[in-house]
Amino acid sequence: MGITDTEADYSAPPVDSSDADRDALFERIAAEYAAPMARVARAHEADLSLQQDLLQEIHLALWRSLPSFAGRCSLRTWVYRVAHNVAASHVLRRRRRIDKHLVDLEEVEIPAAGPDVGVSVDEARMLARIHEIVRRLKPIDREVFVLYLEGLSVEEIAEIAGLTLTNTGTKIHRIKRLLSERLAPGAAS
Repeated sequence: MGITDTEADYSAPPVDSSDADRDALFERIAAEYAAPMARVARAHEADLSLQQDLLQEIHLALWRSLPSFAGRCSLRTWVYRVAHNVAASHVLRRRRRIDKHLVDLEEVEIPAAGPDVGVSVDEARMLARIHEIVRRLKPIDREVFVLYLEGLSVEEIAEIAGLTLTNTGTKIHRIKRLLSERLAPGAAS
C-alpha cells in the first residue's frame, strides 16, 4: 500500500542552494509521493475542493521547506512529516471555524453499513466508513492511523509523529482492535 524505501530515500543529500537542484528534487518528490500525499489530504478532509486546497498547501510547504532538508532523516520520512504537519494544521484551522467534535480511538462511532449490493460497492462503503473514522479522530491519532494505513513501520511513524515507540505501538494496536471490532461484517456500530 505504501511506497517502499529505496537506497535513494536514505541517501538523499541536503538540498543545495541552486534553483536547478531544488527544482529537480521537488519534481522527484511530486512524482514519487503524489499518491500518498493525495491519500493524506483525503484522510484529513472530506470535501473534494478542500482536499485539493490541502494538497496544494502540502506541495507549497514541501517547496518552501526544501532548503531546510538536511538529510538527517530519509526523504520519505521528511515528506510524510511535512505533509502530516500541514494536514494537522489544516484540520485545526477548520476545527476552529467549524465546531466539530473530535474523539479518541475508543470513543469513535462508526456509521452502520447498508445492505450488501456488490463487492465494489462494499469496498467503497468500507473506505467511506474508514475515512469517516479518520476525520473524527484527534489529530495525533489521525496521523498515526493514516501512516499505519500507508504501510509505514512503527519506527517511521514514531519518528514522523514525534512519539515514543511504545506509545506508537499502543496506538497502532488500538487502531487494529478498533478496525477488527467495528468494521467486521455484522459488527455493531
